[in-house]
Amino acid sequence: MKLFVAGLPYDLDDAELEEIFEKFGEVVSAKVAMDKETGKSKAFGFVEMKNKEDGMEAINCLNDISLGKKPLVVKAAEERAKDPRPGFNSHRR
Repeated sequence: MKLFVAGLPYDLDDAELEEIFEKFGEVVSAKVAMDKETGKSKAFGFVEMKNKEDGMEAINCLNDISLGKKPLVVKAAEERAKDPRPGFNSHRR
């Protein structure tokens, strides 16, 4: 189950994000989104949990808790919408 996590402290890295979620089960991946130009955190990320049940438990326990100055938003990640224009996504890197 892929989770979207927002409200992360700007100094949190991938390993720390994984550490927070591994308390709820096996983490397949944990990635903090980084700004390509500045190299700084965008204060959100994605965590993939091996089991849906573990992901749901993480949502229930972590959503709306304060990890820094802002409360976390933890929810099931939505699939990216594909742009209907042909070739539009192929220009993104």
